[in-house]
Amino acid sequence: MEMSPLQAVIFDMDGVLVDSEPVWQQAEFDVLSGKGFAISREEIAQTTGLRIDEVAEYWYRRFPADDFDTAAMADYIIEQVIHYIRRDATAMTGVHEALQACHQYHLKVGLATSSSTDIIDAVLDKLQIRECFDVIQSAEQLPYGKPHPEVYLRCAAALGVAPSCCLAVEDSFNGLIAARAARMQTLIVPAVSQRQDPRWTAAHHQATDLLALPALLQRLCHQSKSTPG
Repeated sequence: MEMSPLQAVIFDMDGVLVDSEPVWQQAEFDVLSGKGFAISREEIAQTTGLRIDEVAEYWYRRFPADDFDTAAMADYIIEQVIHYIRRDATAMTGVHEALQACHQYHLKVGLATSSSTDIIDAVLDKLQIRECFDVIQSAEQLPYGKPHPEVYLRCAAALGVAPSCCLAVEDSFNGLIAARAARMQTLIVPAVSQRQDPRWTAAHHQATDLLALPALLQRLCHQSKSTPG
């Protein structure tokens, strides 16, 4: 299948730029197990990529207890994630090389995340990469978060680039669904424990870390230039 000329790269944040997914999952586990609910780490991973209010709602539907306070759960998770980011967060392998390659190939760069503005600010400030992004788009105030494609579509529109000319970089299946639904090209960079998941065949490309992105961009940009138009 012929790809559209690449003009922009749009990154997810949690699990792609910063290794915050384990903190999200631990905070979810703490709340649920603290209430006595039987839950496994594998089940917790199913919410990866969802917006925080949708994470809380997901577990409320699973465990509809009278004292299940979804707002309190969301606040606790956000507090834990921000605390971790400000204290211990480091960039995922290849982040700086990937962002440098985007600019080397004169591609626009966007951020499309389900995370709240407070978490976005904490990550961008901690990693000192805010200036690398032309557009920052959160699903926080949108009607739907991922796997709905709206956050990706809005990011592409703000970049002034057709979705088909964007490469979305994701680590979760919910994010991959969103990017594919937006009709974007996709690169999945899953966690080590999830690399063999057969669902990743839905992505156009798969890599073990972002160090693979510069070579991929070189190939995609070369294909764009060599395609008759």
